[in-house]
Amino acid sequence: MDIKTLLEAVASGSISVDEAVLQLKEAPYKDVGIAKIDTHRKLRQGAAEVIYGAAKTPQQINTIVEAMVENNQRTVLITRMSQEAADEVGKQFALRYDPLSRVGIVGEMPPKNGSGRIVIACGGTSDIPVAEEAALTAEALGNEVVRLYDVGVAGLHRLLDHMDDIMSANVIIAIAGMEGALASVIGGLADCPVIAVPTSVGYGASFGGVSALLSMLNSCASGVSVVNIDNGFGAGYQASMINQRK
Repeated sequence: MDIKTLLEAVASGSISVDEAVLQLKEAPYKDVGIAKIDTHRKLRQGAAEVIYGAAKTPQQINTIVEAMVENNQRTVLITRMSQEAADEVGKQFALRYDPLSRVGIVGEMPPKNGSGRIVIACGGTSDIPVAEEAALTAEALGNEVVRLYDVGVAGLHRLLDHMDDIMSANVIIAIAGMEGALASVIGGLADCPVIAVPTSVGYGASFGGVSALLSMLNSCASGVSVVNIDNGFGAGYQASMINQRK
């Protein structure tokens, strides 16, 4: 049943509003050959589909963006996007590209309609690329973001100077490499959910972020959850889901 027929059925009373909403949530995707665009994901899950740009050619990204825009997706978020892909997509669409985080955004930024603020804290400057991926993801999903950068445990006073931000946050993303202690410290201070992101920053025994990952998984702070190594996008998305709950 197409949308017009569905709306006519609601108007005539042959199906209920709730039944119509269910059918819309189960509506089909758009097949563009190289990808099947989930055009109703925002209706079903609250946030539209995001493009994972790594290993995709610029032409593939262009095709997917075009299909999303044609289906009225106002904000298209592209993660792990190369500079080459950004240059090509920017020829066809108005693209905002951040080379540090490798995040691209096509379209308008949504209004900030979350129930509070998302605080993003990272241990050191080397963690900023992951932090910015999280921050731009959260902003593209309609959240107010506060950035606290270079507040790692090697100089704990730097973090404690931001207690007002920590205690007023609705959700906090704690990003750190090395031994990953930042998440436990923030988890012991904050009264909101803390999402820990281990990064691959560190010397040899950090094993590309595995040490930080295990530290965060073993945190004794009760409100800490953990996403994968360098997964700023996953943390930003999860934080948005928490902050968008009414």
